[in-house]
Amino acid sequence: MTKHFNYLATSREGFIQQIVSGWVRNGYVFYVQGLVPAGKDPRKLDEKLLFRYPIEMTAGRRYSRKQRDLANVAYLRFERHWIMLATRGGHDPSEGFLDWHRTEGGNVRNCKAGQPIQFFGYSISYVRGGYLLNRERSQPTGGPEQDRKHRVRVQIARDAFRELKAELLGNARSRRPEWFAQKFWNVPFEPYAPIRKQLLGLLREVNASRKTVGLATISPDVIRYQQRKVKVFQ
Repeated sequence: MTKHFNYLATSREGFIQQIVSGWVRNGYVFYVQGLVPAGKDPRKLDEKLLFRYPIEMTAGRRYSRKQRDLANVAYLRFERHWIMLATRGGHDPSEGFLDWHRTEGGNVRNCKAGQPIQFFGYSISYVRGGYLLNRERSQPTGGPEQDRKHRVRVQIARDAFRELKAELLGNARSRRPEWFAQKFWNVPFEPYAPIRKQLLGLLREVNASRKTVGLATISPDVIRYQQRKVKVFQ
């Protein structure tokens, strides 16, 4: 294995963190994902993909390929869950690897084109930002300014959020504040900014429901704002 290369994540949180910060944020927006079937050895898949594609690369070699307009490819696995990601770019047959974009073909999706990466209830996409706050704008006067940069957006996926919402709103008028404090604090999602926004919106709905029957509202302090520090790789 290349000295500076690793592809085995230690946890779900580390797996998601590496996809977000290590790859998508750096332009790896094309992807293929899968699940190793029960009874199959995941290491066999590792060997096959590392042999086929230019994955085992140092940062220097990846930079060199980018300068030559060649596609870079990344691979990440946690237990039986795996994903390959790639940048836009061409292929050099002399390297001895397969052309990732051509070989994967119809399996390739693009998280920059409305096809978010979904694992463990997370939804990861690469989208244009919203409107900038005054302190973030180059010229803090006049009307709202559109953020033209693409940014990684990590949210709770639709189905997972629907289940969470049903549970919390279903208990809004019957449970004590301590129950909600525990539920919100321990949601199985790290508090990326869009996730905090989802949870704050849900908290407002819970409080609105509680107010109709005269119950105490829940403080926003029940929502975590700091991500847990995790070791990404084994």
